[in-house]
Amino acid sequence: MRHFVYIICFILLLPISGCREDELVLPTEYDLLPIPESMEANPARMYLLNEGNMGSNKASIDVVDFRTGIYNRNIYPEKNPTVVKELGDVGNDIQVYRGRLYAVINCSHKVEVMDAATGVRIMQFEIPNCRYIRFYGNYAYVTSYVAPVLIDPAAPQGAVYRIDLRTNRIVSKAVVGFQPEELEIRDGLIFVANSGGYRAPNYDNTISIIDINRYKQVAQIPVAINLHRLKIDKNSKIWVSSRGDYKSIGSNLYVLKKTDKSPWSYEVEKTMNIPCTNMALKGDSLYVYSVEFNFETQKNTVTYGIIDVNKKELVSSNFITDGTENEITVPYGIAIHPVTSEIFVTDAKNYVSSGVLHCYSPDGKKRWSVRTGDIPAHMAFYNVTEESE
Repeated sequence: MRHFVYIICFILLLPISGCREDELVLPTEYDLLPIPESMEANPARMYLLNEGNMGSNKASIDVVDFRTGIYNRNIYPEKNPTVVKELGDVGNDIQVYRGRLYAVINCSHKVEVMDAATGVRIMQFEIPNCRYIRFYGNYAYVTSYVAPVLIDPAAPQGAVYRIDLRTNRIVSKAVVGFQPEELEIRDGLIFVANSGGYRAPNYDNTISIIDINRYKQVAQIPVAINLHRLKIDKNSKIWVSSRGDYKSIGSNLYVLKKTDKSPWSYEVEKTMNIPCTNMALKGDSLYVYSVEFNFETQKNTVTYGIIDVNKKELVSSNFITDGTENEITVPYGIAIHPVTSEIFVTDAKNYVSSGVLHCYSPDGKKRWSVRTGDIPAHMAFYNVTEESE
């Protein structure tokens, strides 16, 4: 049955090939995955945003269809043949919200909005040097470096742009720290990890807190230099990663707790002394990996682990348990299936050619791997029952 579906899909896609400014639009490529067919599977699919190299205009979107077991590569040009520049330059984040798919395209200075069911473009929002997107109620919130893509000791403070999803307009922005990265929203507050990456070696070291009603920064919490990833667990503890300075100061992971000094007062509760490049949260477990480059040896040190967020302790030194982590050159993205707890890890390989997406069982055994676009990085799950308005 699955082979029949594959053949039919390919045949139906053939007429889609056509011209875009005298360029041939190739149909999406397909692979069959060893996934049991289940037309009731929810999430129905997972979107994977491939970053592409800066300046190459090669950001792309792949799709894992959990219902048919088909892996679709580079769906955007096929679904949107009249968009001349295709998806754009450097994909930095992807999220699904209320039936729409949002792709943050950093160096193209835009957030691309598509129908999550079809991948067809709806609109775009122009936001300078945008980084990450999150949602709360009728609004989307996007972090922005504001400044041009350039190392500059005098680079200005960044901002978080607020988009009204009812009117599809950018309605305001809140100034935060320097070069803000990931953000999360909890209890009427927006937490933003500031990096200061453009001002190296004078990195920022704070988490900005925005009061969502007043829509202004109300506090900056000092943590460590060059902050990047930020997650909030079920206990309302904030987990934030520091990239260090890539030389004498290594990467680290911190957990913050709320104090009783004010509604927005937080402090570092524990320094984990665990390097962290990226992380994914599922229940009581925080899955982390790290890729640290040593300038002396000119090699990467790669680590994987699981942290119990209740105990705030490392409970596993590797969430891949069958030795197949040796097949990964450079882990670059991570996601946990919200229902099956399968672990997805991407491999950027050499950064200039196709990467790989690996799927592992909840106990860390590899189930399958598939070729992706260049620099596979960010993943988002789509549930077909999600409300559309």
